[in-house]
Amino acid sequence: MEKMRVALGQFNEMTHERLTFAKQIGVSGVQMNTPQFPDETGYWRVEDLVRAREKAESYGLKLEALENVPLKWMDKIHLGLPGRDELIENYQQTIRNMGAAGIPTLGYGWMPNWVWRTPMEMGRGGVRVTAFDMAKIDSAPLVAGLRTVEALEGRTITHDEMWANYAYFMNAVLPVAEAAGVTLALHPDDPPVAELGGIARLFYNPEGFRRAVEEIAPSPNHGLDFCMGCFSEMGLDVIEQIEYFASRGKIIYVHFRDVQGCVPNFQESFLGEGNVDVVDAMCALKRSGFTGFIIDDHVPKMADDSDWNHRGHAHQTGYILALVESVQKLC
Repeated sequence: MEKMRVALGQFNEMTHERLTFAKQIGVSGVQMNTPQFPDETGYWRVEDLVRAREKAESYGLKLEALENVPLKWMDKIHLGLPGRDELIENYQQTIRNMGAAGIPTLGYGWMPNWVWRTPMEMGRGGVRVTAFDMAKIDSAPLVAGLRTVEALEGRTITHDEMWANYAYFMNAVLPVAEAAGVTLALHPDDPPVAELGGIARLFYNPEGFRRAVEEIAPSPNHGLDFCMGCFSEMGLDVIEQIEYFASRGKIIYVHFRDVQGCVPNFQESFLGEGNVDVVDAMCALKRSGFTGFIIDDHVPKMADDSDWNHRGHAHQTGYILALVESVQKLC
């Protein structure tokens, strides 16, 4: 029987350096985010997927999941624009190919103008951390996110429209995932607010997640990529949310990170100094029967760190490994 475990994620190529790093810090698997596979077909090909899985396995690591196809493969689907049916067919092919390649999980988001961040802030000891301050949206440049989606030509899009587009997509792809043996994992909106740039957001509160996994697309092959940082940004009792979704088998994997503050103003933090009691959070995962994998997600940028933040990933992943080992024995 599987038990919760730690992986390394948030990279897009299976390089010798990244896989060696994963092996050296002691994780059991890896996850790729927006993999840099050839994309001229509009879907990921079986041979590229098999190659990635086999390369991870050659280092003694499991390729746990892929997360996020290129945004250009999803934008018309998100927005209900002409051409979405062709993109959905390609997405279905990606799912089938993942099943054929033996890769069990595909993470996805529903943010056509993506993750928004305002300029970085300073954290503990001068570390650089991502931040979001709604009051700065019009007075400071975004360092992540798209203020507009060109395909909309200035038109806004409502919650009802977005929910209809989401249901259309899930009704098309979930049966394919079930047949292929692939599980779909939904990431929260980040930042978790009701609207950004004239586009409604759906997954900024627990009600949205329950509607997605319990009403629109209920299936053993559908659940959450539970980003603890996003739930923390919502200002919720994160432990309560873990217990609700994990006890129902709806947490597929976890982004174990945290922030200080909540919408409309928050900044990333090291584990143990944010809003969430991380020991309680890890105990809640175990107590609720979670048996998936955990990654650190994005991390604070430490002094003299690399572009990918190796020092930050080593610190956060080591922290998570120790928490997992401790709660397995004590909780």
